[in-house]
Amino acid sequence: MRETVSLHDVCHSYVQNPGSGHGHSLSLDHVTVAFPVGSVTALTGPNGCGKSTLIGLLAGTLHPTHGRITGRPDNICIVPQHSQTPELFPVTVRDTVAMGRWHRAGGRSRHSILRYLPYVRRLSRSDHIAVHRAMERTGITDLADRTLADLSGGQRQRTLITQGLAQEATLLLLDEPLSAVDTATAYLIGRAIAEEKDAGVTVIIATHDRDPAADADRTVALDGGRVVMAG
Repeated sequence: MRETVSLHDVCHSYVQNPGSGHGHSLSLDHVTVAFPVGSVTALTGPNGCGKSTLIGLLAGTLHPTHGRITGRPDNICIVPQHSQTPELFPVTVRDTVAMGRWHRAGGRSRHSILRYLPYVRRLSRSDHIAVHRAMERTGITDLADRTLADLSGGQRQRTLITQGLAQEATLLLLDEPLSAVDTATAYLIGRAIAEEKDAGVTVIIATHDRDPAADADRTVALDGGRVVMAG
Protein backbone atom coordinates (compact mmCIF):
# COMPACT_ATOMS: atom_id res chain seq x y z
CA MET A 1 0.00 0.00 0.00
CA ARG A 2 1.40 3.41 -1.01
CA GLU A 3 2.15 6.06 1.58
CA THR A 4 0.35 9.40 1.67
CA VAL A 5 2.46 12.23 0.24
CA SER A 6 3.00 14.73 3.06
CA LEU A 7 4.87 17.94 3.79
CA HIS A 8 6.02 18.38 7.39
CA ASP A 9 6.78 21.97 8.50
CA VAL A 10 8.31 22.71 5.09
CA CYS A 11 9.91 26.02 4.21
CA HIS A 12 11.47 27.04 0.95
CA SER A 13 13.41 30.22 0.24
CA TYR A 14 15.31 31.53 -2.74
CA VAL A 15 18.03 34.12 -3.18
CA GLN A 16 16.52 37.48 -4.03
CA ASN A 17 18.55 39.43 -6.60
CA PRO A 18 21.73 37.30 -6.42
CA GLY A 19 24.81 39.44 -5.86
CA SER A 20 22.84 42.36 -4.49
CA GLY A 21 23.20 41.33 -0.86
CA HIS A 22 19.45 41.49 -0.30
CA GLY A 23 19.35 38.02 1.19
CA HIS A 24 16.63 35.38 0.83
CA SER A 25 12.92 35.54 0.18
CA LEU A 26 10.58 32.95 1.72
CA SER A 27 8.24 31.32 -0.81
CA LEU A 28 6.80 28.63 1.50
CA ASP A 29 6.44 29.26 5.20
CA HIS A 30 6.21 26.23 7.54
CA VAL A 31 3.72 24.28 5.44
CA THR A 32 2.26 21.05 6.80
CA VAL A 33 -0.22 19.32 4.51
CA ALA A 34 -1.03 15.81 3.26
CA PHE A 35 -2.25 14.56 -0.12
CA PRO A 36 -4.10 11.24 0.29
CA VAL A 37 -3.50 8.40 -2.15
CA GLY A 38 -6.10 8.18 -4.91
CA SER A 39 -7.46 11.70 -4.42
CA VAL A 40 -7.65 14.91 -6.43
CA THR A 41 -6.45 18.04 -4.62
CA ALA A 42 -6.75 21.57 -6.02
CA LEU A 43 -4.02 24.03 -5.03
CA THR A 44 -5.50 27.51 -5.17
CA GLY A 45 -4.38 31.02 -4.34
CA PRO A 46 -3.22 34.27 -5.94
CA ASN A 47 -0.12 34.64 -8.09
CA GLY A 48 3.03 34.38 -5.99
CA CYS A 49 1.31 32.50 -3.16
CA GLY A 50 3.61 29.45 -3.45
CA LYS A 51 1.63 27.06 -5.69
CA SER A 52 4.44 26.55 -8.22
CA THR A 53 7.00 26.19 -5.45
CA LEU A 54 4.90 23.50 -3.78
CA ILE A 55 4.51 21.66 -7.11
CA GLY A 56 8.29 21.84 -7.64
CA LEU A 57 8.95 20.45 -4.15
CA LEU A 58 6.57 17.55 -4.75
CA ALA A 59 8.18 16.86 -8.14
CA GLY A 60 11.68 16.91 -6.65
CA THR A 61 12.91 19.77 -8.84
CA LEU A 62 13.10 21.96 -5.71
CA HIS A 63 14.22 21.00 -2.22
CA PRO A 64 13.05 22.22 1.20
CA THR A 65 15.23 24.65 3.12
CA HIS A 66 13.49 23.42 6.26
CA GLY A 67 11.25 20.46 7.12
CA ARG A 68 10.77 17.25 5.17
CA ILE A 69 8.60 15.56 2.56
CA THR A 70 7.52 11.94 2.94
CA GLY A 71 5.67 9.46 0.76
CA ARG A 72 6.91 10.71 -2.61
CA PRO A 73 6.71 7.74 -5.04
CA ASP A 74 9.39 6.86 -7.59
CA ASN A 75 7.13 7.51 -10.58
CA ILE A 76 6.14 11.19 -10.54
CA CYS A 77 4.86 13.17 -13.50
CA ILE A 78 4.69 16.95 -13.64
CA VAL A 79 2.76 18.57 -16.49
CA PRO A 80 3.81 22.23 -16.87
CA GLN A 81 1.54 24.97 -18.13
CA HIS A 82 3.84 25.54 -21.11
CA SER A 83 5.94 23.14 -23.17
CA GLN A 84 9.70 23.09 -22.56
CA THR A 85 10.20 22.05 -26.19
CA PRO A 86 10.90 24.91 -28.66
CA GLU A 87 7.81 25.34 -30.81
CA LEU A 88 9.89 25.43 -34.01
CA PHE A 89 11.54 22.09 -33.24
CA PRO A 90 10.15 19.55 -35.76
CA VAL A 91 8.71 17.10 -33.23
CA THR A 92 5.27 15.58 -33.74
CA VAL A 93 2.43 15.28 -31.28
CA ARG A 94 2.93 11.49 -31.19
CA ASP A 95 6.63 11.89 -30.32
CA THR A 96 5.80 14.47 -27.66
CA VAL A 97 3.32 12.12 -26.01
CA ALA A 98 5.87 9.29 -26.27
CA MET A 99 8.21 11.29 -24.00
CA GLY A 100 6.02 10.05 -21.19
CA ARG A 101 7.34 6.54 -21.87
CA TRP A 102 10.96 7.29 -22.70
CA HIS A 103 12.11 7.12 -19.08
CA ARG A 104 11.21 3.41 -19.25
CA ALA A 105 13.35 3.03 -22.37
CA GLY A 106 16.51 4.31 -20.71
CA GLY A 107 16.28 8.07 -21.06
CA ARG A 108 18.14 10.02 -18.39
CA SER A 109 16.91 13.57 -18.73
CA ARG A 110 13.38 14.90 -19.06
CA HIS A 111 14.66 18.36 -19.95
CA SER A 112 16.33 17.71 -23.33
CA ILE A 113 14.33 16.33 -26.22
CA LEU A 114 17.60 15.96 -28.17
CA ARG A 115 18.74 13.34 -25.67
CA TYR A 116 15.44 11.51 -25.90
CA LEU A 117 14.93 11.25 -29.67
CA PRO A 118 17.17 8.13 -30.05
CA TYR A 119 14.86 6.28 -27.66
CA VAL A 120 11.74 6.70 -29.83
CA ARG A 121 12.71 3.62 -31.85
CA ARG A 122 13.26 1.58 -28.68
CA LEU A 123 9.78 1.83 -27.24
CA SER A 124 8.17 -1.54 -26.61
CA ARG A 125 4.80 -2.66 -27.90
CA SER A 126 3.25 -1.92 -24.49
CA ASP A 127 4.73 1.59 -24.63
CA HIS A 128 3.18 2.24 -28.02
CA ILE A 129 -0.17 0.92 -26.75
CA ALA A 130 0.01 3.24 -23.72
CA VAL A 131 0.78 6.22 -25.99
CA HIS A 132 -2.15 5.40 -28.29
CA ARG A 133 -4.57 4.91 -25.40
CA ALA A 134 -3.55 8.21 -23.82
CA MET A 135 -4.10 10.03 -27.11
CA GLU A 136 -7.53 8.45 -27.47
CA ARG A 137 -8.48 9.57 -23.97
CA THR A 138 -7.81 13.23 -24.75
CA GLY A 139 -9.02 13.09 -28.34
CA ILE A 140 -5.77 13.99 -30.12
CA THR A 141 -5.22 10.94 -32.34
CA ASP A 142 -6.09 13.09 -35.35
CA LEU A 143 -3.20 15.42 -34.42
CA ALA A 144 -0.60 12.65 -34.14
CA ASP A 145 1.52 13.63 -37.15
CA ARG A 146 1.31 17.39 -36.70
CA THR A 147 4.20 19.34 -35.17
CA LEU A 148 3.86 21.43 -32.04
CA ALA A 149 4.31 24.60 -34.10
CA ASP A 150 1.12 23.72 -36.01
CA LEU A 151 -1.04 23.51 -32.88
CA SER A 152 -3.16 26.06 -31.10
CA GLY A 153 -2.43 26.85 -27.46
CA GLY A 154 -5.24 24.57 -26.33
CA GLN A 155 -4.02 21.70 -28.51
CA ARG A 156 -0.50 22.03 -27.12
CA GLN A 157 -1.89 21.97 -23.59
CA ARG A 158 -3.87 18.83 -24.40
CA THR A 159 -0.71 17.23 -25.83
CA LEU A 160 1.26 17.95 -22.64
CA ILE A 161 -1.46 16.44 -20.47
CA THR A 162 -1.61 13.39 -22.74
CA GLN A 163 2.13 12.98 -22.30
CA GLY A 164 1.57 12.91 -18.54
CA LEU A 165 -1.18 10.29 -18.84
CA ALA A 166 1.07 8.11 -21.02
CA GLN A 167 3.67 8.02 -18.25
CA GLU A 168 1.24 6.15 -15.97
CA ALA A 169 2.67 7.85 -12.89
CA THR A 170 1.39 7.30 -9.37
CA LEU A 171 1.71 11.03 -8.53
CA LEU A 172 0.40 13.38 -11.21
CA LEU A 173 1.12 17.11 -10.82
CA LEU A 174 -0.76 19.48 -13.13
CA ASP A 175 0.00 23.21 -13.42
CA GLU A 176 -3.04 25.13 -14.74
CA PRO A 177 -4.27 22.19 -16.90
CA LEU A 178 -7.32 24.03 -18.25
CA SER A 179 -5.60 27.21 -19.40
CA ALA A 180 -6.29 28.08 -23.05
CA VAL A 181 -8.62 25.12 -23.66
CA ASP A 182 -12.20 25.09 -24.90
CA THR A 183 -15.18 23.52 -23.14
CA ALA A 184 -14.96 20.20 -25.01
CA THR A 185 -11.25 19.85 -24.19
CA ALA A 186 -11.87 20.77 -20.56
CA TYR A 187 -14.43 17.97 -20.39
CA LEU A 188 -11.97 15.41 -21.82
CA ILE A 189 -9.23 16.51 -19.43
CA GLY A 190 -11.61 16.43 -16.47
CA ARG A 191 -12.74 12.93 -17.39
CA ALA A 192 -9.12 11.76 -17.71
CA ILE A 193 -8.30 13.20 -14.26
CA ALA A 194 -11.28 11.36 -12.77
CA GLU A 195 -10.09 8.12 -14.40
CA GLU A 196 -6.60 8.60 -12.94
CA LYS A 197 -8.10 9.08 -9.50
CA ASP A 198 -10.20 5.90 -9.89
CA ALA A 199 -7.00 4.04 -10.79
CA GLY A 200 -5.45 5.08 -7.47
CA VAL A 201 -3.30 7.95 -8.76
CA THR A 202 -2.72 10.92 -6.46
CA VAL A 203 -3.54 14.02 -8.51
CA ILE A 204 -2.60 17.57 -7.49
CA ILE A 205 -3.77 20.52 -9.61
CA ALA A 206 -2.44 24.05 -9.28
CA THR A 207 -5.24 26.23 -10.62
CA HIS A 208 -6.87 29.64 -10.75
CA ASP A 209 -10.03 28.17 -12.24
CA ARG A 210 -13.08 27.47 -10.12
CA ASP A 211 -14.21 24.43 -12.12
CA PRO A 212 -11.31 22.04 -11.35
CA ALA A 213 -11.31 23.23 -7.75
CA ALA A 214 -15.02 22.43 -7.49
CA ASP A 215 -14.49 18.97 -8.99
CA ALA A 216 -11.58 18.14 -6.68
CA ASP A 217 -11.97 15.99 -3.57
CA ARG A 218 -10.29 18.68 -1.51
CA THR A 219 -8.82 22.14 -1.81
CA VAL A 220 -5.61 23.49 -0.31
CA ALA A 221 -5.54 27.30 -0.43
CA LEU A 222 -2.25 29.17 -0.16
CA ASP A 223 -1.58 32.81 0.56
CA GLY A 224 1.78 34.37 1.24
CA GLY A 225 3.47 30.98 1.31
CA ARG A 226 1.18 29.64 4.03
CA VAL A 227 -1.72 27.18 3.98
CA VAL A 228 -4.80 29.23 4.86
CA MET A 229 -7.36 26.49 4.19
CA ALA A 230 -7.30 22.74 3.66
CA GLY A 231 -10.42 20.66 3.38
